[in-house]
Amino acid sequence: MAALVLGLAGWHTAGAAPPDPISAARALRLQGCESHAGSRAPLRSSAALHAAAAQWSHGLTLKAALERSGYRDERSSGMHVSGSAQALTAALAKQLCAPLSDPALIDIGAFERGSDTWIILAAPFTAPSPAAGENIAAQMLRLVNAARAEPRHCGRSLMAAAPALRLNELLNGAALLHAQDMLRYDYFEHTGHDGSSPAQRVADAGYRYRLIGENIASGPETPQEALQGWLASPAHCQNLMDARFGEMGVGFAASRSGAAHIYWVQEFAVAR
Repeated sequence: MAALVLGLAGWHTAGAAPPDPISAARALRLQGCESHAGSRAPLRSSAALHAAAAQWSHGLTLKAALERSGYRDERSSGMHVSGSAQALTAALAKQLCAPLSDPALIDIGAFERGSDTWIILAAPFTAPSPAAGENIAAQMLRLVNAARAEPRHCGRSLMAAAPALRLNELLNGAALLHAQDMLRYDYFEHTGHDGSSPAQRVADAGYRYRLIGENIASGPETPQEALQGWLASPAHCQNLMDARFGEMGVGFAASRSGAAHIYWVQEFAVAR
């Protein structure tokens, strides 16, 4: 989340109407600015972000304004321009060029008061619903098995292709409980808030194991994003590619209100 405050002298083209913030931002997004190419990704006007911009104008921080408006952002960027309306495009091109060129930032809101304009760009938090847990686990299994089907480097280690994994409901349950625990107690560790280890949690779920591995992630909103993060981390990648593992469980937990948080857990196991 980023916020900028600018004081600008205005320029004026005779006979030209001053641009409104949304139109100016959309035009720059399409044509590009500074060293950034344009983007055809739509820029949606958001009532919640308009409300957040108004809250921001009353002295709240950008983060607090977003929370009060009810908009749940994955990330955001904002700017306060003080000066003539004709200076708005120049300010956007100079200070918000990178966010405007980012296709992930799809929502925009603005508030104007006198010669001041507050404008916010944001990517919405779009975590999957808990009701989609079964489908998400199946999707993650397909992605993991596709990754295991080919040799790959995990850091400096070359990992051979590995046999496909199977989903196990007991492992799914252990993964889900740990994801929910991290969300509830606001931490990000393999050790549970009660001191439990991955092996203890898997055993408590009723799974009899010979070998256990666990991957966790915080932030990704889709199985694809979570998997890419794990593959990019040598230790997590090695867990994922370990040919000894035969079964896997997947769980995720996302906040339903307030600050946006989502946690992912993978449990890998060899049954006894």
